[in-house]
Parts: sequence; structure tokens; C-alpha cells
Amino acid sequence: MLLAALGAVAATTMLGRWQLSRAAQKEALAEELRTQSLAAPVDLGAVSPAEAADPRWRSRRVIARGHWQAARTVFLDNRQMNGRPGFYVVTPLRLSGRDDAILVQRGWVPRDLQDRTRLPEVKSPDGEVRILARIAPPPTKLYEFAGEQSGPIRQNLDLQSYARETGLVLWPVSLVQLDDPGAPGPHDGLARQWPQPAVDVHKHYGYAAQWFALAALIAGLYVWFQLLRPRLRRSR
Repeated sequence: MLLAALGAVAATTMLGRWQLSRAAQKEALAEELRTQSLAAPVDLGAVSPAEAADPRWRSRRVIARGHWQAARTVFLDNRQMNGRPGFYVVTPLRLSGRDDAILVQRGWVPRDLQDRTRLPEVKSPDGEVRILARIAPPPTKLYEFAGEQSGPIRQNLDLQSYARETGLVLWPVSLVQLDDPGAPGPHDGLARQWPQPAVDVHKHYGYAAQWFALAALIAGLYVWFQLLRPRLRRSR
């Protein structure tokens, strides 16, 4: 019983410490993301797709130049911004001077509450555009019952499937477009109050507390049933 209790306490304590180390890693990542988001933007033309996919580049602000592939625009349904239902507008940007493209999460538009299939009008200039954005993973996926979707309105967008569908050579990451007060031309009317990237630090502290509590419980049960309770019985 002693060996079993010691083994269980050691195992749960080790798991608790591992969760604390994961929390420390996530906090370091959050600080790195904050630093990246505050750094001066770099020209995306000087960055390779492999570099952009490096986690250290996540949230790095960039300047991208290219041409909107407006006919390939996808409206991701059931997305909210400031508590309102609507679409995330996602359009490929064919990069200037290159043969590849990168998926841009351009912003949010409200949905027509009377006609769910009605597409909102989004301005996409024909010429070269310059956008301020940050590097991000592909659009987050929501649960869906159907399989692979097509058409302009979709629940999710799988990067590889979309690349096959469009014939575009896509980067393994996406861009989240930011408001750029210095950009020429009129504003496109899209909302861009994006949520901050989540790193889920608190859940690791919660798991660690549970493991340490379990270790304390095991130790307490052993002391009670193996040490204190027998002595109390003998003293009667």
C-alpha cells in the first residue's frame, strides 16, 4: 500500500508539474506573439512560405502587395464580431511578382437576417493592392455535419481542398487583414475588430491544480486509513 501510494503521489505530482511547464511555455508564446504584433511590419515579398509557417512568425505584421482573386471569395458563415452574426470574408491574394497566392481573412460583414443566402457586397479593387496584415494560421474551423463544401457560403474552409478546387498555389498560412489608416483609396467597409490569438494558459493551471489536489488526496487517504485509523482503533 505504501509503494502504491508513493507511486500514485509521484505520478500525479509529476503530471501537475508538467502542466505548469506547459503553462510557462504558453506564457512565453503569448509574450512572443505580443512582441511580434508590436514589431514594425515587414514586406511579405521578402518572406518565404516556409518562414511564414514557422510559429515564431505568428502574429507578425506584414505588408502584402498583390491582386485580389475576387471570384474566389468565400464567406465563412456563423462567425461573430462584437456579438453580431455574420460572415468572415476570405479572398486569395495573388502576390505581386510571384506565381503563388495567400489566403486573406479580410474582415467581417453582417448577414442578411431575412435571406441567409444573400451575399453582401464587398469591394475588391481590380488593380494591385497594398494591405497591412498579420500572419495567422488558416481560418479556424467550426463543427459541421456536412462533408467538404463548395460555393461562396461555407461553414469551413480547408486549405488543401480549396487549393485543389481553385488551382492556386497557396501558402500554408493565412493573413488577417488589419485596418491601415495610411492605405490609399476608400475603406472597403469590412469590420476588423479581430479577437486576440488565444494561448489557453489558464486551462493548464487548472489541470495542474487538479493533479496536485489528487496527489494531496491520495496522501491524505493513505495517512488516514493506514496510519491514523489503525492507531485510533488500538487506543479504544
